Amino acid sequence: MSEILAEKVDEQRQQRLATREGIAVGLATAAYGVSFGALSVAAGLDIWQTCFISVVMFSGGSQFALVGVLAAGGVAAGPAAIASAALLGVRNGIYGMRTAPIVGTGLWKRFAAAWITIDESTAVALAQPTPRSRRVGFWVTGLAVFIGWNITTLLGALIGDALGDTRAYGLDAAAAAAFVGLLWPRLKRMQAVAVAVAAAVVAATLTPVLMPGLPVLVAALVAVVVGLFNWLGTPGVPGGASTRRPSDGSGLDS
Repeated sequence: MSEILAEKVDEQRQQRLATREGIAVGLATAAYGVSFGALSVAAGLDIWQTCFISVVMFSGGSQFALVGVLAAGGVAAGPAAIASAALLGVRNGIYGMRTAPIVGTGLWKRFAAAWITIDESTAVALAQPTPRSRRVGFWVTGLAVFIGWNITTLLGALIGDALGDTRAYGLDAAAAAAFVGLLWPRLKRMQAVAVAVAAAVVAATLTPVLMPGLPVLVAALVAVVVGLFNWLGTPGVPGGASTRRPSDGSGLDS
């Protein structure tokens, strides 16, 4: 009896820890929404278009990629911008395969879970030691990020709109800088660095001859080829990915 009680107390403690971790990650991640809102307006979108993207797309990397390409090529680069964002969003589908056993059953529950299956919710969930704490970590983190991200997106869009001509402040180039900032922490292994450098060279070479947005898509093939042959990666591990589980709620290691 005492063992059952001890297990119950420990489970409740794990759930409280998962809740606190999820809220902390949600608050930290939401802060980036201000940047996206301002940069989206700088790229030519209005306030409501910016907010719509955050609600419907809800994937920070994809959103920054979208406005980055639009900022460089305008409306004409729309198809390439959408394709770039979609490529980055593929990873969320992979996360879904890992989190499917965590979120539980039920059509509406799975539909809602698909919306908030992102880097942060996946990382926090997989870092928890028990099935229930994983479920708590997933939902708390996902909802905290979703609510906070959309609020700060609106705030950032209002700030960007109030600035007027954002090009006068250099914000028209800030979208690319923000995306590089998201990429930088992932450059921990030789393979990732090699892919980044090679893709940058390909994109820079093709920029003068292709319409805006297309060089980014062509450069993405570099990652596909490197991953397919696992060049500079760890033998036996696809893509040289780390087999370690994420140690905190700040995002996935890979």
